[in-house]
Amino acid sequence: MKAKIPLSALCKAIFILALFTTLFSCKKNPPGPDDSGFNLNVILRGDAKLSVGSGYLEFRQDPDTARIIDLNTWVHNLAPNHSYLLQRAVNPITDPGCLSTTWLTLGVGLQPQDIQTDSKGNGHADLWRAVTSVARGTMFHIHFQIVDATTLSLVLKSDCYDYTVR
Repeated sequence: MKAKIPLSALCKAIFILALFTTLFSCKKNPPGPDDSGFNLNVILRGDAKLSVGSGYLEFRQDPDTARIIDLNTWVHNLAPNHSYLLQRAVNPITDPGCLSTTWLTLGVGLQPQDIQTDSKGNGHADLWRAVTSVARGTMFHIHFQIVDATTLSLVLKSDCYDYTVR
């Protein structure tokens, strides 16, 4: 004979699970096993009113002496067969938030690189940037945007994140 779970206990379990998920899924940078605040998981959003695409950026700093930041970037539901650019702007950690609008186009090292979408409007690019000129332990506010490579108009943008040079 199967044991029956009282409806009130089931409701309580679902509520606790929903509360736990809500509390812990909103962290911008959930720590990973090798993440000591040096890596970012960046969500890129379009204009909700226009239902324009989305994107994701894995910002990873390996603990090597070269201080290379890997910027694995994905975009979804944008214009098909089109080129986009990833840009970033930074502020010193002592400034309030991400106020900088001095955008730097990212790519392969110092060479800007397009993110090309396929026939469905999805694209991926493995980009990187060296930060060897920046002292270890330097902290910044940083935010990202995806712009149309032809018109340079804003397509996707991120929230403000804090990062530390490893």
